[in-house]
Amino acid sequence: MDLHLKETQVDSKVVYEGHFLKIQRDTIRLPDGKTSQREFIRHPGAVVILPVFDDGSILLERQFRYPLNQVFIEYPAGKIDPNEASLDCAKRELQEETGYTATEWKFVCTIHNAIAYSDEHLDIFLARGLVAGQNKLDEGEFLETFKATVPDMLSWIREGKITDVKTVIGTFWLEKILAGQWQV
Repeated sequence: MDLHLKETQVDSKVVYEGHFLKIQRDTIRLPDGKTSQREFIRHPGAVVILPVFDDGSILLERQFRYPLNQVFIEYPAGKIDPNEASLDCAKRELQEETGYTATEWKFVCTIHNAIAYSDEHLDIFLARGLVAGQNKLDEGEFLETFKATVPDMLSWIREGKITDVKTVIGTFWLEKILAGQWQV
């Protein structure tokens, strides 16, 4: 490991604990021996689903995100519950948010979307063999689903219509996977 870059925890305290986020403030020892503080969000992790229909089109969502006060285009995604496996979470979230289930699941990768201030990780899964059903949105959850193509999505990314990081990264992966350039 890169020990000459490693920071070591000296002290730690939770300064805020909400429904599923915690904010932690740690005193750390820097590589040069001095101390400093790090504040960061503790997050249980989440999953992202890349749902591909047999015709190659993609299932997406439109959802209002309060912190940025706008509707975003996103892949289905959701928080991992305590003691829940990532794949089980992906299957649950796809069905709850969209009504769809999938007959084929493949792990794509893990991303860390905010490394400077959060320990959140996102496990991305490819879902194929989609079968329509009834969604089961959480109380207070409102979204709509629609289909798009990867070329549409790439245009929307280039135009700034898709800015959600998990959707941008997922789309770049999906472009390579569907073109046969990257295997999962």
